[in-house]
Amino acid sequence: MANAEIKQIKKFVHPYRIKSGKAFRLKDIDPGDTHGLKSEFKGEAKTLLEKGVKHLSDVQARLYAQDRWSVLAMFQAMDAAGKDGTIKHVTSGIDPTGVQVYSFKAPSSEELDHDFMWRCMKSLPERGRIGIFNRSYYEEVLIVRVHPEYLQKQKLPPELIGKNIWDQRYEDIRNIERYLARNGYLILKFFLNVSKKEQKKRFLERLDEPEKHWKFSATDAVERQHWNAYMAAYEDMIRNTATEYAPWYVVPADNKWFTRLVVVGAIIERMEALELKFPVVDAAKRKSLAEARRMLVNEENNGKK
Repeated sequence: MANAEIKQIKKFVHPYRIKSGKAFRLKDIDPGDTHGLKSEFKGEAKTLLEKGVKHLSDVQARLYAQDRWSVLAMFQAMDAAGKDGTIKHVTSGIDPTGVQVYSFKAPSSEELDHDFMWRCMKSLPERGRIGIFNRSYYEEVLIVRVHPEYLQKQKLPPELIGKNIWDQRYEDIRNIERYLARNGYLILKFFLNVSKKEQKKRFLERLDEPEKHWKFSATDAVERQHWNAYMAAYEDMIRNTATEYAPWYVVPADNKWFTRLVVVGAIIERMEALELKFPVVDAAKRKSLAEARRMLVNEENNGKK
């Protein structure tokens, strides 16, 4: 991929990367923003996305071959923000052996019998692979915060549920992400920032098209009643967990074509910074490869006789 095209993708990423949450305000990022790209340039963005996905595939091949780093990309969003479609496009060009996707739904009874990070920690990607979490342990400071009754189901000793529990969980998350970063994990966190108006539009489209009915649940409409509480929880989450080693990307999500471009660009940019390379074999290995070649050539020549 040409350097000019890499730079073009990167310019769409930087405005939405949050490395320090102290001054972050969710209202400062417009869900409909496209960083100056007009809708008539959707075709250009699509072409750029295709090239970005192809380049990501090349970078992932080096990640897999080097077998040193792991990449963890986490996606959080309100319903209908486009997580599934974004993940589908991001992984469309990647060798399936090099990517692992996990979708975290409501916790099972077994998961509730463990700490709040357990089910995600046991699903971390191996070295050389990209792991994608469709929702994650961040649900524990989002839906559980908006619906405190869920916290009661986690079987915590009552004396551990105090007014500081959310600050404590933020601290735990920062610590575990620092630990992962120190152990070779590249961490990317995406909040797909869809507007309430656009979510309503997408919900209605699902209701109008029978083939999309399976995507809709009555609880989706109910959760909209808590919109302001969710936005406050997202803002507080980002303010408390955006770090240099695990930044948040607050990606405008009202235009799916732009959302996907920013996400692919962010993953490319961060993986490129690792300077991944195919392993260089030593002299003994080169000698064995030369012998293997000689045997194969001789086998071919013998077959001609």
